[in-house]
Amino acid sequence: MKIERFEDIEAWQLARNLTKTVYHLTKAAKFSQDYGLKRQIQEAAGSAMHNIAEGFDSETNAEFVRFLRYAKRSCTEVQSELYVALDESYILEQEFQDTYEQARRTRAAIRGFINYLKKYETNKKTVEL
Repeated sequence: MKIERFEDIEAWQLARNLTKTVYHLTKAAKFSQDYGLKRQIQEAAGSAMHNIAEGFDSETNAEFVRFLRYAKRSCTEVQSELYVALDESYILEQEFQDTYEQARRTRAAIRGFINYLKKYETNKKTVEL
């Protein structure tokens, strides 16, 4: 499948779903009242999604990879913040597990895309020589 727009990127689609899940979780009564954590986890999830989109318009694959790395780290941040939400009883164990796994899958897709872009650059340089 050819990627013509950032919406075509599987990692972006997964990050969008992660963001939707996080926003849904943070609407719960107790969670929604913890403004600091609510804002932090929403921003981290959104950052994953937005960095993939922003990186798509990079001039080089190396710059795109830099944005993808930011997105990957944002997924890890979501995972860490989920522990706080669980420890504060803002979310149930199953919500924690499902969302943690969703962030893991998103991170893995981003990592796979990074590897693809790096391999593409390596192969391109080999062909040019």
